[in-house]
Amino acid sequence: MRAKEIRGIARETLEFILEVSKSTAPNEFAGLLRAEDGIITEVVVLPGTESSEVSAVMHIYMLPMISVAGSVHSHPTPNTRPSQHDLSLFTRTGNCHIIAGFPYNEHSWTCYDAYGARRKLPVLDVEFGDV
Repeated sequence: MRAKEIRGIARETLEFILEVSKSTAPNEFAGLLRAEDGIITEVVVLPGTESSEVSAVMHIYMLPMISVAGSVHSHPTPNTRPSQHDLSLFTRTGNCHIIAGFPYNEHSWTCYDAYGARRKLPVLDVEFGDV
């Protein structure tokens, strides 16, 4: 699926991201986003992903032959701006990249495109059987 076709994220998926980010803090959390019918519904955590208080490292070569809409990771501070390392990852993994920052709630995350520009990502109430 092409990234420009992504029209939102399922509320349950966003809640999962925020809860995992909160539970792994102060270490960063990282994963990849998958979409179904234009809605992000899944977070894929790659085997061997390493996380610390300053970074989370995913081994992209461990990605199975699946398409991804983008990436997700957390920052242990309220700062959700992407770093240079984040921007490098963004260009290799889709066009929807979520950074969740402390305190990991519905107001403390931002979505970016592959070039680091903010993009809108509506939160949708969907039944997983509907997508």
